[in-house]
Amino acid sequence: MGKPNVFNKLGTWRGGVRSSIFVLSIFALLISLGTLSKFNSLGSFHVTDTLCNYVNPESQSRPDSHVRRTLETVIQKIQQELDKFRDSEPEPSSSKHVLKYNSFLADILGHIESVRTSLSQNEETHELNSGAKDIHPLLKPKQQSDEPADYFLIEEIRKYVKIKPNRLGKQNFMGANGTFTSIGHACFAMKKELEEYMDYDIGEICNDDWRLAQKLMVHGCDPLPRRRCFSRAPKLYSKPFPIHESMWKLPDNRNVRWSNYRCKNFTCLASNKTQKGFFKCADCFNLQDHEKPRWIKPAYLDTNSNVTADFLIPEVLNIKPGEIRIGLDFSVGTGTFAARMREFNVTIVSATINLGAPFNEMIALRGLVPLYLTINQRVPFFDNTLDLIHTTRFLDGWIDFVLLDFVLYDWDRALRPGGFLWVDSFFCLKEDLSDYLEALRMLRYKKHKWVVVPKLDKDDKEVFFSALLEKPGRPFR
Repeated sequence: MGKPNVFNKLGTWRGGVRSSIFVLSIFALLISLGTLSKFNSLGSFHVTDTLCNYVNPESQSRPDSHVRRTLETVIQKIQQELDKFRDSEPEPSSSKHVLKYNSFLADILGHIESVRTSLSQNEETHELNSGAKDIHPLLKPKQQSDEPADYFLIEEIRKYVKIKPNRLGKQNFMGANGTFTSIGHACFAMKKELEEYMDYDIGEICNDDWRLAQKLMVHGCDPLPRRRCFSRAPKLYSKPFPIHESMWKLPDNRNVRWSNYRCKNFTCLASNKTQKGFFKCADCFNLQDHEKPRWIKPAYLDTNSNVTADFLIPEVLNIKPGEIRIGLDFSVGTGTFAARMREFNVTIVSATINLGAPFNEMIALRGLVPLYLTINQRVPFFDNTLDLIHTTRFLDGWIDFVLLDFVLYDWDRALRPGGFLWVDSFFCLKEDLSDYLEALRMLRYKKHKWVVVPKLDKDDKEVFFSALLEKPGRPFR
């Protein structure tokens, strides 16, 4: 009989403990509700003198306009002094000191202008804050940062895009106070892909992601940021063929990483099979039968008029003998145009991307210079430096008219006066031809060759157009 009594007492004790815990929980809940109601009442979200009594902006130490006027005066005086030094011709004995003094003034001017810029930014921030002085801090909209680094999460991108100040604290030999590494504006719209591209271990082997990199470039994330990892190379790289062999011989398959291509060797690329992973120049890896005769023997003759859209290299070079020495080939191909021009002592850089096949590797293995460049960027040459720009199989009827304008004017910038623009077998719909031709006429180039022939494989709906145009001197500009 003793045991049941013990259990009864134990049950009574447990029930009492549970009741006590329940009562204490209710009591704690009431205290919490009372505390919240005290601090989060409706009136607390309005500005009062006790809760959100902000300091009057007029009483804060805002940047004084007198400081700004003083800075403007100093900048103006230093600028006048610099202009005076530039216009004057110092004596030979004092030229060294004058240059040193001039550099010193330029450096001081750079520092003062940076202070003025910072002052302007502070004033703008102050005006924004003073305009929102009656808003509770929790209700203020979050201000977005203008720093590109703050947009990305991957630390390598953040480190790359931040301005790198010079270690000595003064202008470098290029006249800048720091290094401003850049990325394409579309990188911000492709944040996920760019962060994947920049997600690697520093000092290790990079991912096999050239295809992702090219996707970023083609869609406007160009230039891409540099990376601090080692690029992947073929596992069994063999030395290239000698230059007298490599020009018209398929390279060694071991010298290319084939993982992202449909064809896995050069023999496949040079074959007549249809599904090779690319279509823009289906036969351009067939060096002997297709590529070798190009620009040396005419092809694609119109049977009705006996006219071809192909100009021959000897004909073009004979227009200005000895004047065409360096140039750019902006095309889809394997470098055959550069190979042929090399035989005439003309150096050509071949700009292309890897559209389904290793075009850049092929060009390099032939002993030529590839330039991995998209149509999104301006050509990396200074003004008035190239003798020739040649393009084929690239700027065709797909291109937007406004984009074509930008491209043509950029090429005009790089061409020297008297240089040639060789538009080779541009094809488009007949109905669009006049608009494309008008874009070329706007350049006001001298016409050496100008021909339009029908594209026979498209039921007379498309045409080929080729032109050899010479950039004028424009001495009046």
